[in-house]
Amino acid sequence: MKQLQQRLDTIQSRLESEGFLHNKELGGEIGFYIFDYKPEHELAVREHIELLEKKLLNRGKTFASINLFEMIVKLLESRRLLDKAFKMQFEKGDEALFKALKGPLEQNRVAEFIVKEANIENCDFIMLHGLGSVWPIVRGHGLLNALHAKVGQVPTVMFYPGEYDGAALKPFGRIESNNYYRAFKLA
Repeated sequence: MKQLQQRLDTIQSRLESEGFLHNKELGGEIGFYIFDYKPEHELAVREHIELLEKKLLNRGKTFASINLFEMIVKLLESRRLLDKAFKMQFEKGDEALFKALKGPLEQNRVAEFIVKEANIENCDFIMLHGLGSVWPIVRGHGLLNALHAKVGQVPTVMFYPGEYDGAALKPFGRIESNNYYRAFKLA
């Protein structure tokens, strides 16, 4: 936990740095970052994100902090699917629900909804969190791939409950994944 806290403590200065805000340290690559952590530290990371949001707002930063669970609920509500999803899960189970939501929650649709709802064009950066609450319906690599073309040069950080080795995301540190993603470790 001490090592996690040290990493968390570096986030604010990194988000406020000129290199981060203007994608100067990436050799022309789009500014997508992963902050990976052990899933058992989810509550500590959530608390830190809340504190970080307050500090950044007090320092005049403009950013979108997107709780993916809340965003998915909002998306389902906007399409009048939330109550139907609850009913389906209760009556037919998780597998039927996942299958039914594949279309409405396809990664490009989720990314478009996030961009529209979060008003990102005026943001210094984007923070995505709450992925563990929407997995496996929303997958980290799929969402980042879908957001890639939609956020332009706005630096984006995904807080990821799992492991990221610089090439592959491993959800919850337990589930093997062949999903390559090119992003940078934040801390």
